[in-house]
Amino acid sequence: MEDLLQVGVITTTHGIRGEVKVYPTTDDAHRFDYLESVLLDTGKELCELEIQRVKYFKQFVILKFRDVDNINDIEPYKGKSLYVTRDFAVPLEENEYYIADLIDMDVFLEDGSLFGTLKDVMETGANDVYVIHTTDKKEVLVPAIKDCVKEVDVEQNKMIIHLLKGLC
Repeated sequence: MEDLLQVGVITTTHGIRGEVKVYPTTDDAHRFDYLESVLLDTGKELCELEIQRVKYFKQFVILKFRDVDNINDIEPYKGKSLYVTRDFAVPLEENEYYIADLIDMDVFLEDGSLFGTLKDVMETGANDVYVIHTTDKKEVLVPAIKDCVKEVDVEQNKMIIHLLKGLC
């Protein structure tokens, strides 16, 4: 399981006083209201940034970090990811999973045969779609619905699916 969970990506600066526009990669963008800090992946290291102010604009979160008061201080981090540790993660409901825990999970069919590896999760309006790279090097899209996903075991890094007709 991943220790860090991505909560957003810095898309661009906002104004000249060091604010940034963040595209939230979390189900609830308003979770930033309750965070004291985030971890910025600079490309070389993780740097903790204390959140001073949070605003919202369309689908973006506008963040102001403490001691970052100039556009030049934050501009090099456009496109960089923001993370929180699992301690600050939003609690999950039953049958909910962090995407980071699903990536690279082994996917099996109901008969126990290895089908492939989950490589990505596409978030759509109705339900998520799992992108699975099969053992014979194909890509299969499986909707994350009860009819298809029979079991998910994060501890064992294992998913069991039922393939509906037409999916493969």
